[in-house]
Amino acid sequence: MHNTKVASWGRGTTRTISNGLCVVFFMSCRVSLSVIRLALPRSPNPIAKLVFPTLRASRLLVRFKSVSSESTLFSMPERRPFVRLPTDVYPVNYGLRLKPDLIDFTFEGKLEAAVEVTQGTNQIVMNCADIDIITASFVPEGGEEINATGFNYQNEDEKVTLCFPSTLQKGSGSLKIDFVGELNDKMKGFYRSKYTIPSGEIRYAAVTQFEATDARRAFPCWDEPAIKATFDITLIVPKDRVALSNMNVVDRKPYPEDHSLVEVKFATTPIMSTYLVAFVIGEYDFVESQSSDGVTVRVYTPVGKAEQGRFALEVATKTLPFYKDYFSVPYPLPKIDLIAIADFAAGAMENWGLVTYRETALLIDPKNSCASSRQWVALVVGHELAHQWFGNLVTMEWWTHLWLNEGFASWIEYLCVDHCFPEYDIWTQFVSADYTRALDLDALDNSHPIEVDVGHPSEVDEIFDAISYSKGASVIRMLHNYIGDEVRGHVQPAAERHSQSSGNNNCCLGNTGFNQMLKISQKKFCASGPRNDENCPNWMVPISICTSEDPSCTKLEVLLDQPETTVNITNVAPDHWLKINPGTVGFYRIQYSSAMLESLLPGIRDLTLLPVDRLGLQNDLFSLARAGMISTVEVLKVMEAFVNEPNYTVWSDLSCNLGVLSSLLSHTDFHEDIQEFIRDLFTPIGMKLGWDSKTGEGHLDALLRGLVLGKLGKAGHKATLEEARRRFKEHVEGKQILPADLRSPVYLTVLKHGDSTTLDTMLKLHKQADMQEEKNRIERVLGAIPAPDIIQRVLNFALSEEVRPQDTVSVIGGVAGSSKQGRKAAWKFVKDNWEELHNRYQGGFLISRLIKLTVDGFAIDKMAAEVKSFFESHHAPAAERTVQQCCENILLNAAWLKRDADAIHQYLLQRKAPPV
Repeated sequence: MHNTKVASWGRGTTRTISNGLCVVFFMSCRVSLSVIRLALPRSPNPIAKLVFPTLRASRLLVRFKSVSSESTLFSMPERRPFVRLPTDVYPVNYGLRLKPDLIDFTFEGKLEAAVEVTQGTNQIVMNCADIDIITASFVPEGGEEINATGFNYQNEDEKVTLCFPSTLQKGSGSLKIDFVGELNDKMKGFYRSKYTIPSGEIRYAAVTQFEATDARRAFPCWDEPAIKATFDITLIVPKDRVALSNMNVVDRKPYPEDHSLVEVKFATTPIMSTYLVAFVIGEYDFVESQSSDGVTVRVYTPVGKAEQGRFALEVATKTLPFYKDYFSVPYPLPKIDLIAIADFAAGAMENWGLVTYRETALLIDPKNSCASSRQWVALVVGHELAHQWFGNLVTMEWWTHLWLNEGFASWIEYLCVDHCFPEYDIWTQFVSADYTRALDLDALDNSHPIEVDVGHPSEVDEIFDAISYSKGASVIRMLHNYIGDEVRGHVQPAAERHSQSSGNNNCCLGNTGFNQMLKISQKKFCASGPRNDENCPNWMVPISICTSEDPSCTKLEVLLDQPETTVNITNVAPDHWLKINPGTVGFYRIQYSSAMLESLLPGIRDLTLLPVDRLGLQNDLFSLARAGMISTVEVLKVMEAFVNEPNYTVWSDLSCNLGVLSSLLSHTDFHEDIQEFIRDLFTPIGMKLGWDSKTGEGHLDALLRGLVLGKLGKAGHKATLEEARRRFKEHVEGKQILPADLRSPVYLTVLKHGDSTTLDTMLKLHKQADMQEEKNRIERVLGAIPAPDIIQRVLNFALSEEVRPQDTVSVIGGVAGSSKQGRKAAWKFVKDNWEELHNRYQGGFLISRLIKLTVDGFAIDKMAAEVKSFFESHHAPAAERTVQQCCENILLNAAWLKRDADAIHQYLLQRKAPPV
């Protein structure tokens, strides 16, 4: 599954491991029924020496610095009691017939499952939620049918026990169940998705989303990833609707009881987990092609929009052969369908052979889609198709190992996109989008290990986060860099290797003089600052060093396996700088001595430091400032060295961090001064880029122009504001339509400095928009409107029928992230409408995202207590950890503001003072 990211979609068999450098490797394992089983390495492995002595809690700062995961602010809740399904009966094949009613939003189902009874029992325990069983019986092979005498529902654990009057003997048999259920509106299980046909009529599709634990809402089943079986699926649907499932159609015939319906039978699936089963019934067009290795690929789109599936089709047909070569295993199904679903909570879902997507993660209009949307579609398609092998063919034994499933897909999606679109410079973007995001979350006391035991379904949704996805991807990237492409052989389904561990390290470095001696030490890194923990374990940290003589080449590699060490670097001139962690691959923070940091600044100004290292250096400094280990003023001075920066991703990371600082300083009376700093920093690159694309420019230039103009406009740069208003007026009047890449920055700018008339115009554009991408583009920036009374209109709009359920979160989040007033209004709105919001998103990760976006920006101690108190009386089991992380972030923000506000103010005033 691909989570939508927020500026965004593990568990531990060891004791809690958190924040810091994770030295991780792939342990050898054996595969049974395509399910990963952990086992210790049978032979020496180059990475094993780093990991086995250090499978314990840690997070690295290279002094290198790291944090223990035991919270000092909030205790983790007690885990809910949970027992996995008994093993006395297991399925071999599910024969499943479903008949959805698209008018009354119900469905009827018949299950005939071939099962094996491994030991005599008079009951069968299965997963079942929101389903009513009508009848159930068991037919032993060669025996007589035994009717169940009772159904005992355990609603809290989402289970049902079928009770039988006599013992079911060991051996094969058939379990028959008739049942009914609801096509719900929760975007999970078997649910309804609203769409509008070209005539304007509203209709509904019936679609599925089963990961992690929602197949049980569509049919009674053994809903655990390790309990695999084959599936024979038949759908009874209106004859004018498209019916799709994991496999190809083998028969389609009239339904004898109702001539308006047809019975569609699909081929038998390979052995697979329940969470990967899928079916869709609705109205769709499609485009089709074949990959070079002969797989039929279709992209299904809303009716009339087939051409918007062309780009995803191109990506998919390139990607399948890439993965076939990478895994050395052919794609095992005869077809793969990619389909755009109107109401969809995640970014996409890797159902085997039928991959479901949000419309914005699949559809591209050549004239109206921006460069960032094309890139997003490429990444999401790459992610989901990787799962067709890693996750679907070879599957985690339990959700504890989700991080490996999602972390690997989150890493290899970049490898795939780099193969298909090298002009995207996607690996540099990985550092800003995933690596730094993971480090930030990992530095919190209320983070979690990459691997963490889970049981109850409500605990599973909590770990679809930046640790499982982005940190998982980051440590796999570090591993790949350390042992090379040998890692490829360890992920092939016949010989999987598995990895675990966690941590977040920070290294502090001091040059012993202008010679070749370098002192390196490691300590834990916490977002809350240094801690003296005598029990802190030492990690075995692979350290690489480059110099200004050749910034792209590692001059020295060392293994830091003790608290500190001194290394000798030969043939380095006194005026050459040293850079640790070239490529920003090692998963740790770096703190340089003042002299070493000063020597690196020319490398930023003259661009001799590589873009990824300029980005990593700045990002480390920003995190150190937030943790109170250096002054924020120091970071502002370094940021000013980026005046000549040409690289999009470096500017993107700078922009993100300045946004965090701007949000923090919105709690002061000198917020305008940081806006002036932003204007001064971004004006030169804005002047250089201009408003219109030039001959020879490419993908990254389009991304950079949109970023810079949006930043300048939001900060109130006069010339940018005037030009944005002029172009917006012409766009609205139809005189000159804005290029897709300029729409977000222009919309943001005019709204940030607009009034109720501006909002009216924007809402009109939203209503007229035919593409979901354009609607989302508008929804994300509506919150920028400044006046409190107009902000309330935006919040009310978020819950209106005009906004799709999954997009309400981004509208409210946009309000909260826009200003101090917006944050207060959004939090009040969430509290006032909590029942409706929780009912809409309960049990899913969207509720966690909503909470994070709404409250993470507060910077007053009492707000942490208020947030904590609210959620103690308004339980959100799937977001408990998120609430704790948000409370911790609020306290961190408050401490940061108290510590550095005066110094920042003085520095910003000093910049404006005329020279003496």
